[in-house]
Amino acid sequence: MTSIQSNSSLLEKPVTRNHQAWYRPMFSPEHGVYIVLAGSFLAGAALAQAWTLSSTLALVAAFCGFQAEYPLALQLKQRKSLKPRFWVWGGLYGSVALGISFWLALSAPLLLWLYTGAIAALLVDIVEVLRKERKSIVNELVTLAAVSLSAPFAYAATTGTLTPPALGLWVLNALYFSSSIFTVKLRKPQTSSLMLGIIYHAIATALVAVLYWLDWLPPIAALAFAIAPLKFGIAAWNLQWCRHIKIQFVAMLETGGAFVFLIVVTLSLLPARLTGL
Repeated sequence: MTSIQSNSSLLEKPVTRNHQAWYRPMFSPEHGVYIVLAGSFLAGAALAQAWTLSSTLALVAAFCGFQAEYPLALQLKQRKSLKPRFWVWGGLYGSVALGISFWLALSAPLLLWLYTGAIAALLVDIVEVLRKERKSIVNELVTLAAVSLSAPFAYAATTGTLTPPALGLWVLNALYFSSSIFTVKLRKPQTSSLMLGIIYHAIATALVAVLYWLDWLPPIAALAFAIAPLKFGIAAWNLQWCRHIKIQFVAMLETGGAFVFLIVVTLSLLPARLTGL
Protein backbone atom coordinates (compact mmCIF):
# COMPACT_ATOMS: atom_id res chain seq x y z
CA MET A 1 0.00 0.00 0.00
CA THR A 2 3.02 0.84 -0.50
CA SER A 3 1.21 4.06 -2.29
CA ILE A 4 -0.91 4.53 0.76
CA GLN A 5 0.96 7.64 1.73
CA SER A 6 3.07 8.74 -1.21
CA ASN A 7 3.13 10.40 -4.57
CA SER A 8 4.30 7.42 -6.59
CA SER A 9 3.63 4.40 -4.46
CA LEU A 10 2.92 3.20 -1.01
CA LEU A 11 6.64 2.74 -0.53
CA GLU A 12 7.50 6.35 -1.18
CA LYS A 13 7.68 9.19 1.28
CA PRO A 14 9.99 12.21 1.41
CA VAL A 15 12.87 11.68 3.79
CA THR A 16 14.20 14.52 5.88
CA ARG A 17 17.95 14.18 6.09
CA ASN A 18 18.84 16.28 9.09
CA HIS A 19 21.90 15.55 11.17
CA GLN A 20 20.96 14.00 14.48
CA ALA A 21 22.89 12.40 17.33
CA TRP A 22 23.76 8.74 16.80
CA TYR A 23 21.70 7.68 19.81
CA ARG A 24 18.45 9.14 18.43
CA PRO A 25 16.17 6.24 17.35
CA MET A 26 15.52 5.74 13.65
CA PHE A 27 12.18 4.57 12.28
CA SER A 28 11.23 4.08 8.67
CA PRO A 29 8.96 6.85 7.34
CA GLU A 30 7.24 4.42 4.93
CA HIS A 31 4.03 4.29 6.96
CA GLY A 32 2.09 2.37 4.36
CA VAL A 33 4.42 -0.59 4.76
CA TYR A 34 3.60 -0.72 8.48
CA ILE A 35 0.01 -1.48 7.49
CA VAL A 36 1.14 -4.19 5.07
CA LEU A 37 3.41 -5.79 7.66
CA ALA A 38 1.02 -5.63 10.62
CA GLY A 39 -2.03 -6.57 8.59
CA SER A 40 -0.35 -9.51 6.89
CA PHE A 41 1.05 -10.75 10.20
CA LEU A 42 -2.34 -10.61 11.92
CA ALA A 43 -3.93 -12.42 8.98
CA GLY A 44 -1.31 -15.16 9.34
CA ALA A 45 -2.00 -15.41 13.05
CA ALA A 46 -5.73 -15.60 12.31
CA LEU A 47 -5.07 -18.50 9.94
CA ALA A 48 -3.08 -20.21 12.70
CA GLN A 49 -5.98 -19.51 15.09
CA ALA A 50 -3.54 -19.15 17.97
CA TRP A 51 -1.08 -16.70 19.50
CA THR A 52 1.98 -17.96 21.36
CA LEU A 53 5.29 -16.61 22.63
CA SER A 54 6.76 -17.53 19.26
CA SER A 55 4.09 -15.37 17.59
CA THR A 56 5.14 -12.36 19.63
CA LEU A 57 8.82 -12.94 18.94
CA ALA A 58 8.11 -13.36 15.24
CA LEU A 59 6.28 -10.02 15.20
CA VAL A 60 9.26 -8.32 16.87
CA ALA A 61 11.62 -9.95 14.36
CA ALA A 62 9.50 -8.86 11.40
CA PHE A 63 9.30 -5.29 12.72
CA CYS A 64 13.03 -5.05 13.37
CA GLY A 65 13.88 -6.63 10.04
CA PHE A 66 11.81 -3.98 8.28
CA GLN A 67 13.38 -1.19 10.33
CA ALA A 68 16.92 -2.42 9.63
CA GLU A 69 16.49 -1.84 5.90
CA TYR A 70 15.90 1.90 6.33
CA PRO A 71 19.30 2.98 7.77
CA LEU A 72 21.02 0.49 5.44
CA ALA A 73 19.42 2.15 2.41
CA LEU A 74 20.35 5.62 3.67
CA GLN A 75 23.96 4.58 4.21
CA LEU A 76 24.15 3.12 0.71
CA LYS A 77 22.84 6.37 -0.72
CA GLN A 78 25.53 8.28 1.20
CA ARG A 79 28.24 5.64 0.89
CA LYS A 80 31.01 8.20 0.39
CA SER A 81 30.87 8.93 4.13
CA LEU A 82 30.11 6.66 7.08
CA LYS A 83 27.19 7.68 9.26
CA PRO A 84 27.46 6.27 12.83
CA ARG A 85 23.73 6.69 13.43
CA PHE A 86 22.89 4.51 10.44
CA TRP A 87 25.31 1.80 11.54
CA VAL A 88 24.18 1.84 15.17
CA TRP A 89 20.47 1.54 14.47
CA GLY A 90 20.82 -0.65 11.42
CA GLY A 91 23.05 -2.98 13.43
CA LEU A 92 20.71 -2.98 16.42
CA TYR A 93 17.58 -3.72 14.43
CA GLY A 94 19.39 -6.27 12.31
CA SER A 95 20.88 -8.06 15.31
CA VAL A 96 17.52 -8.37 17.04
CA ALA A 97 15.86 -9.64 13.85
CA LEU A 98 18.62 -12.16 13.16
CA GLY A 99 18.81 -13.36 16.77
CA ILE A 100 15.08 -14.00 17.08
CA SER A 101 14.89 -15.51 13.60
CA PHE A 102 17.68 -17.97 14.42
CA TRP A 103 16.00 -18.97 17.68
CA LEU A 104 12.67 -19.53 15.95
CA ALA A 105 14.31 -21.61 13.23
CA LEU A 106 15.66 -24.00 15.85
CA SER A 107 12.13 -25.22 16.53
CA ALA A 108 10.75 -24.62 13.03
CA PRO A 109 13.51 -25.19 10.41
CA LEU A 110 11.08 -24.60 7.55
CA LEU A 111 11.27 -20.90 8.42
CA LEU A 112 14.61 -20.92 6.61
CA TRP A 113 12.69 -20.96 3.32
CA LEU A 114 10.95 -17.73 4.28
CA TYR A 115 14.24 -16.21 5.42
CA THR A 116 15.72 -17.04 2.02
CA GLY A 117 12.95 -15.11 0.31
CA ALA A 118 13.40 -12.11 2.59
CA ILE A 119 17.17 -12.07 2.06
CA ALA A 120 16.74 -12.29 -1.71
CA ALA A 121 14.37 -9.30 -1.60
CA LEU A 122 16.91 -7.35 0.49
CA LEU A 123 19.64 -8.06 -2.06
CA VAL A 124 17.38 -6.82 -4.85
CA ASP A 125 16.67 -3.66 -2.87
CA ILE A 126 20.38 -3.07 -2.29
CA VAL A 127 21.12 -3.39 -5.99
CA GLU A 128 18.28 -1.02 -6.88
CA VAL A 129 19.45 1.53 -4.30
CA LEU A 130 22.94 1.45 -5.77
CA ARG A 131 21.45 1.87 -9.26
CA LYS A 132 19.25 4.71 -7.97
CA GLU A 133 16.20 2.77 -9.11
CA ARG A 134 14.66 2.01 -5.73
CA LYS A 135 11.25 3.30 -6.80
CA SER A 136 11.08 1.11 -9.89
CA ILE A 137 7.98 -1.04 -10.27
CA VAL A 138 10.04 -4.22 -10.08
CA ASN A 139 11.71 -3.25 -6.82
CA GLU A 140 8.41 -2.17 -5.27
CA LEU A 141 6.78 -5.46 -6.28
CA VAL A 142 9.66 -7.42 -4.73
CA THR A 143 9.60 -5.32 -1.56
CA LEU A 144 5.86 -5.72 -1.02
CA ALA A 145 6.08 -9.45 -1.68
CA ALA A 146 8.81 -9.64 0.97
CA VAL A 147 6.82 -7.65 3.54
CA SER A 148 3.78 -9.83 2.83
CA LEU A 149 5.87 -12.83 3.88
CA SER A 150 4.96 -11.80 7.41
CA ALA A 151 1.69 -13.74 6.90
CA PRO A 152 3.26 -17.20 6.44
CA PHE A 153 5.96 -16.16 8.92
CA ALA A 154 3.34 -15.63 11.62
CA TYR A 155 1.64 -18.89 10.73
CA ALA A 156 4.82 -20.96 10.64
CA ALA A 157 6.26 -19.46 13.81
CA THR A 158 3.01 -20.15 15.65
CA THR A 159 2.24 -23.64 14.37
CA GLY A 160 5.64 -24.95 13.35
CA THR A 161 4.26 -25.87 9.93
CA LEU A 162 3.78 -24.21 6.56
CA THR A 163 0.64 -25.13 4.65
CA PRO A 164 -0.72 -24.24 1.19
CA PRO A 165 -3.34 -21.86 2.68
CA ALA A 166 -0.52 -19.95 4.42
CA LEU A 167 1.28 -19.57 1.10
CA GLY A 168 -2.00 -18.66 -0.58
CA LEU A 169 -2.49 -15.91 1.99
CA TRP A 170 0.98 -14.58 1.22
CA VAL A 171 0.27 -14.42 -2.51
CA LEU A 172 -3.13 -12.79 -1.91
CA ASN A 173 -1.64 -10.05 0.28
CA ALA A 174 1.28 -9.44 -2.07
CA LEU A 175 -1.03 -9.14 -5.07
CA TYR A 176 -3.46 -6.83 -3.32
CA PHE A 177 -0.92 -4.41 -1.87
CA SER A 178 1.12 -4.35 -5.07
CA SER A 179 -1.96 -3.19 -6.96
CA SER A 180 -1.60 0.20 -5.27
CA ILE A 181 1.64 0.76 -7.17
CA PHE A 182 -0.20 0.87 -10.48
CA THR A 183 -3.13 2.89 -9.14
CA VAL A 184 -1.00 5.66 -7.65
CA LYS A 185 1.38 5.84 -10.60
CA LEU A 186 -1.60 6.89 -12.73
CA ARG A 187 -1.38 10.27 -11.02
CA LYS A 188 1.72 11.29 -12.98
CA PRO A 189 1.85 11.24 -16.78
CA GLN A 190 5.53 10.24 -16.71
CA THR A 191 4.81 7.15 -14.60
CA SER A 192 1.28 6.40 -15.77
CA SER A 193 0.82 3.10 -17.61
CA LEU A 194 -2.82 2.23 -18.01
CA MET A 195 -2.21 -0.91 -20.05
CA LEU A 196 0.40 -2.21 -17.61
CA GLY A 197 -2.06 -1.73 -14.76
CA ILE A 198 -4.82 -3.52 -16.65
CA ILE A 199 -2.51 -6.45 -17.43
CA TYR A 200 -1.36 -6.66 -13.81
CA HIS A 201 -4.88 -6.73 -12.39
CA ALA A 202 -6.05 -9.27 -14.98
CA ILE A 203 -3.18 -11.63 -14.12
CA ALA A 204 -3.57 -11.02 -10.37
CA THR A 205 -7.31 -11.73 -10.50
CA ALA A 206 -6.65 -14.95 -12.41
CA LEU A 207 -4.05 -16.04 -9.85
CA VAL A 208 -6.45 -15.40 -6.97
CA ALA A 209 -9.12 -17.44 -8.78
CA VAL A 210 -6.64 -20.31 -9.19
CA LEU A 211 -5.73 -20.18 -5.50
CA TYR A 212 -9.41 -20.37 -4.60
CA TRP A 213 -9.92 -23.28 -7.03
CA LEU A 214 -6.98 -25.10 -5.42
CA ASP A 215 -8.61 -24.50 -2.02
CA TRP A 216 -5.65 -22.39 -0.92
CA LEU A 217 -7.94 -19.46 -0.11
CA PRO A 218 -11.40 -19.30 1.48
CA PRO A 219 -14.06 -17.75 -0.79
CA ILE A 220 -14.53 -14.56 1.24
CA ALA A 221 -10.78 -13.87 1.32
CA ALA A 222 -10.56 -14.41 -2.43
CA LEU A 223 -13.52 -12.09 -3.04
CA ALA A 224 -11.87 -9.39 -0.93
CA PHE A 225 -9.27 -9.00 -3.66
CA ALA A 226 -11.98 -7.42 -5.81
CA ILE A 227 -11.27 -4.16 -3.97
CA ALA A 228 -7.97 -3.87 -5.88
CA PRO A 229 -9.29 -3.87 -9.48
CA LEU A 230 -12.23 -1.75 -8.30
CA LYS A 231 -9.87 0.97 -7.02
CA PHE A 232 -7.78 0.82 -10.16
CA GLY A 233 -10.86 0.93 -12.37
CA ILE A 234 -12.23 4.02 -10.62
CA ALA A 235 -8.87 5.80 -10.96
CA ALA A 236 -8.47 4.79 -14.61
CA TRP A 237 -12.03 5.82 -15.52
CA ASN A 238 -11.54 9.23 -13.85
CA LEU A 239 -7.92 9.77 -14.87
CA GLN A 240 -7.96 13.57 -14.94
CA TRP A 241 -9.71 13.67 -11.57
CA CYS A 242 -7.16 11.24 -10.19
CA ARG A 243 -4.27 13.44 -11.35
CA HIS A 244 -5.63 16.65 -9.88
CA ILE A 245 -6.89 15.62 -6.45
CA LYS A 246 -4.56 15.99 -3.50
CA ILE A 247 -2.28 13.08 -2.68
CA GLN A 248 -3.65 13.10 0.87
CA PHE A 249 -7.05 12.13 -0.49
CA VAL A 250 -5.52 9.31 -2.51
CA ALA A 251 -3.67 8.16 0.59
CA MET A 252 -6.93 8.08 2.56
CA LEU A 253 -8.61 5.99 -0.15
CA GLU A 254 -5.69 3.56 -0.31
CA THR A 255 -5.47 3.24 3.45
CA GLY A 256 -9.23 2.78 3.79
CA GLY A 257 -9.23 0.12 1.10
CA ALA A 258 -6.34 -1.67 2.76
CA PHE A 259 -8.09 -1.74 6.13
CA VAL A 260 -11.32 -3.07 4.60
CA PHE A 261 -9.37 -5.75 2.73
CA LEU A 262 -7.43 -6.82 5.83
CA ILE A 263 -10.49 -6.87 8.07
CA VAL A 264 -12.48 -8.99 5.63
CA VAL A 265 -9.60 -11.42 5.06
CA THR A 266 -8.77 -11.73 8.76
CA LEU A 267 -12.40 -12.31 9.78
CA SER A 268 -12.76 -14.95 7.07
CA LEU A 269 -9.86 -16.88 8.62
CA LEU A 270 -10.94 -16.72 12.26
CA PRO A 271 -13.06 -19.55 13.71
CA ALA A 272 -16.82 -18.98 13.57
CA ARG A 273 -17.12 -18.94 17.36
CA LEU A 274 -15.05 -15.73 17.44
CA THR A 275 -16.66 -13.93 14.54
CA GLY A 276 -20.25 -15.04 15.03
CA LEU A 277 -20.39 -16.06 11.38
